[in-house]
Amino acid sequence: MTIDVETMKSRLLDERVRVAAALDLLTRERHDAEGSESSDNHVADPSVVAVEREIDSTLGDSAESMLAAIDAALARIPAGTFGQCGTCRKPIADARLEALPYTDLCIDCKRLAERR
Repeated sequence: MTIDVETMKSRLLDERVRVAAALDLLTRERHDAEGSESSDNHVADPSVVAVEREIDSTLGDSAESMLAAIDAALARIPAGTFGQCGTCRKPIADARLEALPYTDLCIDCKRLAERR
């Protein structure tokens, strides 16, 4: 089976909208929480607040990384390199692209990268 690039483009664009909306919501919630934390009535344990900030930061970083990966995948479509491993230049397996349409590595190169 060969991947339908237009279908993948549509999936990537849908995923981009979803991730961008989640990042926007997280950013607004973080901003709202910072405003409420400055009031004298805040009763949360400072350690709980610190953990929540760290979780929000991690989620934000993850969403930003995913957006960058999606944008890079979308850029590979007109360049003609979508579905091609960025390391070894071999085709990425259809099943892998179905699961992770924004991936730029075949499974073998991804495993090698994770070992390093």
